Amino acid sequence: MTGLMTPHTLSGVKLLNLDHVGIVVSDLDAAIDTYRVRYRVEPLYRETVDSEGVEQAMIPVGASFVQLLRPLKAETPIGRFLSKIGEGLHHVAYTVTSIDEAVAHLSVTGVELVDLEPRIGARGHRSVFVRPDEVVGTLVELVELNDV
Repeated sequence: MTGLMTPHTLSGVKLLNLDHVGIVVSDLDAAIDTYRVRYRVEPLYRETVDSEGVEQAMIPVGASFVQLLRPLKAETPIGRFLSKIGEGLHHVAYTVTSIDEAVAHLSVTGVELVDLEPRIGARGHRSVFVRPDEVVGTLVELVELNDV
């Protein structure tokens, strides 16, 4: 099992780490309190990302995070998810060395992205989303960390 900590190359896109797991919630304070009481963890970041229409908190779990997402409005992507599906797992995010290289490679190989251009998301990092039907039914976010 020595290979678990090394980067994996999938068709030219290096997945460096599990960055976070995004969970949609209707009440951010209650969700934070649930994690605080049950698991003794506190959010490291809490912010509103107006461009995404969410208020979010990032709770550290080892080298990764649980991202709790509360929609600001019903007509945002997270708001529509909450009204259609309810609270729960929304996406899985992986860090990559370069968003630009990942987008170029995925586009050339015919992978359909949600984003035509990288967006600035939580913690000010550039990211893109890959459609669930491209990754075995899972919405995947690729994140380029500012300090990678």
